[in-house]
Amino acid sequence: MDAADARSSHPPSDHVVEQRGLYADELVVGARYRHRPGRTATETDNTLFSALTMNAQALHLDAAYAATQPFGERLVNSMWTLATMVGASVAQITQGTLVAQLGLTDVTFPAPLHHGDTLYTETEILAVRPSASRPGQGVVTMRHTGRNQRDDVVATATRTALMWFAPDSEGES
Repeated sequence: MDAADARSSHPPSDHVVEQRGLYADELVVGARYRHRPGRTATETDNTLFSALTMNAQALHLDAAYAATQPFGERLVNSMWTLATMVGASVAQITQGTLVAQLGLTDVTFPAPLHHGDTLYTETEILAVRPSASRPGQGVVTMRHTGRNQRDDVVATATRTALMWFAPDSEGES
């Protein structure tokens, strides 16, 4: 079959690919996953997220007030930044393989995110171990790092999640 035939051929009807994240036993401690595409933060994102979460902080919503503060403009709600970082990792790491989120620690926001900035997220796997109480499941610790388009770190968070081992796995990593 030549290249033209390959492009025009259709996969067999039983060829199904389902997107999923990675099972706990597929994660490698020290591996870093860059989640793409990035997400550009808009004024609408910030206003809606702040309203939905009942966060009436003037630094997010009041342009005149924010202009008198050290950054001179409204800042993107840091909880939007955190939620978007975690969300960016789902398709690549936890889609369909997450049992439960167990916790977030060491959350920092070393620089603000501004309207129009693009958030890029990377996740590093810090630890993977079988659950002591839940056969077939593992505890995964990962660090999410968010950077803007200038490569400034705008947020970090350590996340612990309960995840499935692959169905044919012995639950060992």
